[in-house]
Order: sequence, then C-alpha cells, then structure tokens
Amino acid sequence: MNIEKIDIELLSRLTNAAGAPGYEDKIREQIQKEIKEYVDEMSVDNLGNLIAIKKGIQSDTKENKKVMVDAHMDEIAFMVTHIDDRGFVRFHPLGGFDPKTLTAQRVIIHGKKDMLGVLGTKAIHMMTAEERKKTAQLDDYFVDLGLPKEEVEKYISIGDTITRERDLVEIGNTISTKSLDNRIAVYILVETLKNLEATPYDVYAVFSVQEEVGLRGALVATRNINPDFAICLDTTVTNDMPNVAPQKQVTQLGKGTGIKIIDSQAICDPRMVDFLKATADRESLVWQPEVLPAGGTNTASLQRGGNGAITGAISIPTRYLHQVTEMVHKDDVLASTKLLMAALETMDKYNWDR
Repeated sequence: MNIEKIDIELLSRLTNAAGAPGYEDKIREQIQKEIKEYVDEMSVDNLGNLIAIKKGIQSDTKENKKVMVDAHMDEIAFMVTHIDDRGFVRFHPLGGFDPKTLTAQRVIIHGKKDMLGVLGTKAIHMMTAEERKKTAQLDDYFVDLGLPKEEVEKYISIGDTITRERDLVEIGNTISTKSLDNRIAVYILVETLKNLEATPYDVYAVFSVQEEVGLRGALVATRNINPDFAICLDTTVTNDMPNVAPQKQVTQLGKGTGIKIIDSQAICDPRMVDFLKATADRESLVWQPEVLPAGGTNTASLQRGGNGAITGAISIPTRYLHQVTEMVHKDDVLASTKLLMAALETMDKYNWDR
C-alpha cells in the first residue's frame, strides 16, 4: 500500500459538503463521484445510506463472508424553526452542541438558495453582571442574515437546514476544520476504496446517515446487509489537554490510530480487538487503545443490527469535537487508513474460532 500523504483537496471537499442529519444529499453525491470508478456496485437505501460493494476473491463461493465498514456522513447541524418580524432566524439543534462554542460563528442556511449568516447573541457591553456569569444556552442565539423578514422569507422556510461555515486549514502536523466528525472517517474509507488491493471477502463500504441523532442509519444498513464482520470508522475524543489528569485522557493526538475496546454503547468483540492490534503490530503501525467512558458511535448499531457481527472500531483521535476547530494529526489519519486496508486484505488469515 502506498498512502503516505493526506489528499488535502479531497478532504476539504468532503468537509465543505453540507450534510445535516436526514439531509445528506450533497455529501452523498460528493462521495459517489469520488468512489464510482473503484467499486463493483453502489446503491442508496430508503433511509439514504450509500452502500458500495467491492467484491472479494472468494465472492460467489461458500467461503465468502461479508465485511461491513461504516463511516457516517452526517454532521451536527440545525433546523430553522422560526423567522421573527425583523428577519432573525431561530433554530433547533440536530446533534449535540456545547452552546458556548457558537459565539462569533458563521453558518449557511440551505433554503431555496444557500445563504450565509452570523450566529448572533447579545454583546457583552449590554449584558448585566448576572448575565455575564451565566452559561450560554442555545436559546440565546439566532441567525442574522442581514435582511428584513420579507427578503428572508423569499428564500428561507421553516424546516430548512443550517450547517456551520469554516474552511480547512493545516496547523503544524495537524488538520483543523468543522465536521472532521465524521468526514475524516469518510475520507479514510474513500481512500481505502481507491487503494484497496485484492480482499478475501466482499467489502460493504457504508456511508451512513443520521448518526448524530441516534445511530440510526447504520442500524438499518446492518439489518439489510447482515455482515459477518463489521468495523466502525469514527472520531474519538483525546482529552490530552492542559490541566487534564493522565487517567482522564482517552487518546492522544499524534500517538497513532485508536483501536476501540469499549464505549458507553458497545463492548467490542475481543477477537476483532486482538485482530486489529495484531494487524497494526505486523504492519509496524502506531496504535493506542481506546476506552471511552462516555459517548458512543455506530459500533453499537453494527454489533446489534444483524445476527451479531464480529465488531470493532478504528477510531481517529480528535481534539475539540463538535466545534468548528476540530483537529486531527496527519500521522494518525495515515495510520488509521493503513490499518483498515491491511485488516480488509488479511481478514481470512486470522483464527476467528477462538
């Protein structure tokens, strides 16, 4: 395998494409363009999951098995709920937000046309002493489009989605932008499909929907595919910041790909955990164990959705999750990609009967 550099232009296209939960059309179309030449079959199910199949050497034989790899393509977002008499837009969150991170941000409302807006709130000059002490709430914010109500309503309606606006930048050995959760995993899966050599089993690459609102898309896809093996690709927290005790850190940026052991929703199959560890060691890839005490990923849906696939996860360490400055280390991204490719190419060499 010859993946030694991040394709920044590709990753930028993926992070910039809109994809609010339940409204993943634009990001799905972008992924379809990227992978269509590298897969044997491609389809979209009723919920919106994009399912791409790459046939294995043992395809159409009794030894063949199904391997499902999931990367959710939705991003945390908002939905328009009200336009007031002055044209200010109120919204409902789609996914989990820390309200204080919304200050001084720009967003895009996807109506009859895309419209750039500012997330507004009261200026500190006008806050009372008591208000300055309060923790920000979602209700404190609104979108300012710089237009009166009659102009806003020409293009924007209740139910339109809102995504965050922020360009990708390289900072040192890292990449920072919005929606790396989970577009960095989408990127890894796209790169894997482009570079994957012969695999023993059929690979079902699933770019799933609605993870951020309850792990929904992956559950439907898993029920339909009923895989024998499943690997979830998603970000994980690092917590490797100042004033955090070592035992409170989940992973560390730049210390390798994460191999999930447990999170709040899933206990990974020990066989898959051991297989991923052994594969990483064989390929001389730096890795770190992930024990996530709070939060979960589609790993749970992959594990429960079919007949109990042997399930694990490759997790990309990420700082500042669910902010517009999410940050990943380039070496961790490359290690994650190489681990996934090596695992898919050698899955038949492991003794799964233990």
